[in-house]
Formats: sequence, structure tokens, C-alpha cells
Amino acid sequence: MTTPDGIPERDGPRDECGVFGVYAPESEVARLAYFALYALQHRGQESAGIATTESGHIMTLRDLGLVSQVFDESKLRALGGTMAVGHVRYSTTGSSAWENAQPIYRSDRRELALAHNGNLINAVDLHEELSEQGVQLRSTSDSELIAALLSIHEAERIEDAVADVVPRLEGALSTVVLTPDAVVAFRDPLGLRPLSLGRLGDRFCVASESCAFDIIGAELVREIGPGEMVSLSERGLETRQVARSDRRAFCVFEHIYFARPDSVLEGMRTQVARRRMGEILWREEPVEADVVVAVPDSGNPAAAGYSLASGIPRDDGLIKNRYVARTFIQPGQELRKHGLRMKFNPLPEVVGGRRVVVVDDSIVRGNTTRQIVGMLRDAGAREIHVRISAPPIRHPCHYGIDMSTAEEMAAHERTVEEIGVELGCDSLAYLSLEGVYEAIRGERSTHCDACFTGDYPLERSDSASGKFALEELTVVRS
Repeated sequence: MTTPDGIPERDGPRDECGVFGVYAPESEVARLAYFALYALQHRGQESAGIATTESGHIMTLRDLGLVSQVFDESKLRALGGTMAVGHVRYSTTGSSAWENAQPIYRSDRRELALAHNGNLINAVDLHEELSEQGVQLRSTSDSELIAALLSIHEAERIEDAVADVVPRLEGALSTVVLTPDAVVAFRDPLGLRPLSLGRLGDRFCVASESCAFDIIGAELVREIGPGEMVSLSERGLETRQVARSDRRAFCVFEHIYFARPDSVLEGMRTQVARRRMGEILWREEPVEADVVVAVPDSGNPAAAGYSLASGIPRDDGLIKNRYVARTFIQPGQELRKHGLRMKFNPLPEVVGGRRVVVVDDSIVRGNTTRQIVGMLRDAGAREIHVRISAPPIRHPCHYGIDMSTAEEMAAHERTVEEIGVELGCDSLAYLSLEGVYEAIRGERSTHCDACFTGDYPLERSDSASGKFALEELTVVRS
């Protein structure tokens, strides 16, 4: 898969979404939301948006592009108010179109703006239910289904509407809702996707990750619990359990891949957990080598841990061009054959004539890893040993991560040895699932690891029909 300008995409799973909400009448809430979204940009780069409430009305601005491309000073000044919600998106249901950008605005029985991270696995059923009621939907995103259900709800208070609607939703729901009166945030009963509560002076805010609090000077209070709702308003902070939580199933891949290294998940700094994964990976899969090289930036923490535990020196053998996604110039046929070098460039002075351990956090399709191995060979590496700080990914995610289909995955119906042959490396080894849980000091009973094991915590999986299921449904009806 390539970007619009022909540059190969990263091989890993596609980022999902990030959400933020704040009630702070004394502050420039749009500016707070902007910088919080800036900190959450890694969670989605397709679109960004902010909605604010001022004088009893909601103003929403959203567009395709990065946070810094969508907003400028004049736009932020136009978004005044006492509270705000924001969103960065990578599409996991519905295409990358303006109509699917968030926050989603609805004004049926009540006016609201909604930002959602996750996937509904009963989206098709809910879409049919709303269509039968004559509710008009303007997008093909499952997030609008939640917004519509809340907007048409007859309860006077948004908190009561949320309490009635959430038990009807199946899947991953880390969601913030803005009304003229409050910012309300809630998670699904399994707590699949992250959502945390922060304190900003004597006010409160919510965000997908704690790194959003750091940039605006807020303090992490705690994670919002599975099935819990929090309401931020002039009444202060109110909490309520709106859905029964029989078990926790937090996405273990957030620890491995998605969250920023400086975020805190389940009480542990992500950088620390990932470095421990590298240390355990050396213990499980040692190899004689001369240098440890990370695939930047995703492999950096694990490579540091692998080097520390093994005593093998680490060096920067691959240099990453961090601005590659910002060029809008087509490379042309002559440059297209060098596609990956636009993103990674090997250093012969570091890898030439040496036995190299290449460390990354995951392999999905294997295309990028295979090309990196080839580039290191061309740069003179004598041996290339690939080490991955996660188990083989063999199953798609139905809960808010856009992965390949099972058939497209490098590990599909292949042994580790067969994958290594496909990649062209001298050896390949993965961290065990037990090693992952040791690193995060967690247990399988409280996490979702379906992408590795196929053990899905929710039985239904309507989303298995694809991220464009609602678009296909709309086409059939039209």
C-alpha cells in the first residue's frame, strides 16, 4: 500500500483515533484542545476537528489533514467558549472523507458534538434500526450512529441518555460528547480503548492518553473505568457506572505499538514497558551480533532494552525522514523504485561488514521489513537478524485498529522460519505472549490479545465484513 504520493506506507497497523474533552471557563478551551490533539497526532493523521460551546450553542470546525494543517490562529480565535472536545482520526469504519471527520455534529432533539475512538461491531444492526425510524445519517462512520442515538434520545439530561444508550452498543467506545451544558466521556464495559481523566487547576479534562495532559499542564488523575461515564460541567466532576463490567479487556497492543512512549497506561510508562519487552526478547531469543539497530521510531525502546540486556552496542543504522508524509509532489517513475529510501536510509558506516540485529515492534504484511532487510544487505551488512518485540500478528482487529485481512498478514499460515525466509533475513524471532505480559506486569484475563491469539472478548464481529460495511449498506439501499 502506498500514500497518495507513491511512498510506501509503514507496515504496521494503521493508527486509530484520539479524543479530548475539557471544561475550563477561565481558559481558551479551543487552544487547549489544539495542543492536546497535537500531542495525540500519532493516533490518527487523516482528519482533525474541534467543537466548542459558547452562549448555549456549539461551533464545530473539522477537516482532512493534520492538526497543524486544519487549524490556524484565526480559526482557533473563532472557536470561543467554556468547554471543548477534539478528535484526530484514522478511519477504522468508513472512508477517509470530510463527512466522516469528527467531532460529528447532530441537532435532532438535542444539539451535540461527538468524538469517538473505537469500533462498533453491531454497527450494521444500529444503522438499520435508525433508518427504519427515519433518522437521516450524513456519514458512513459508526461514530455517527452513537451521535444520532444520543441526539434523538428523549431524556432531558445527556447523562441519562448516555446511561440508556451505552448498554445497546457493542464494541470499543472511548467517547467524548459535547452539549451546550456539559462534556461527557464514557468507555465500553470491557475498556478496550484507553481514556483517562486529568485535572487542570480546579477543572477537569479527558483524553485518550496522558501525553495530552502533559502538553497543556494538566495532571493525570486516573483512567476512566470500563463502563464508566464522567460528566464535566459547572457542577464539577460527576461519575456514574452506565454499563455492567464483568471483565476488563484492555488492548495489549496499546502498550506495544499505539500509545506514545511518554504516556502512562495502566499505571506504567509506555517507554519503560517497551524497553522491558526488548530485555525479555534478548532473554528469550539471543543471537551473536555486532550491533543492534532499531527501525525508527517504533523499534527504539525495544532496541534499547535488547542492547542493554545483551551488551551488544546499539547504533543508528537506519535514519528516518520524519517529513516524508508532508510532501505533495509525486516522485515519478524514476524515483518510485527508491520508494522506501524516502522514509528510511541505511548507513553503510554502521552496518557494513557487521552482524546486525534489527529490532521493531511488529510485523503485519511484512513488505516494509523485507525492504529494510534488502537495504541493509545492499549497505553491506554481513548478517541480519530480525527481532520483533511482539508475537506474530495473525488475526484482524474488530475493535478500532485498522489491520490487514488475515490472508494479507505475513504470519498467515506460515511458521516463523517460513516468514524469515520470506523476509530474506538470517534469522527471525518474536517475543512470546508471556513475555509481553511480563513486561507490562499484566495478565491475559484483563486484556484483549485477539490479534495474536484469535481469542476475541466479544462474540459478535459484524465489522469482519470490512471497514466499509456501512458504505456498502448505503449503496445497496440507494
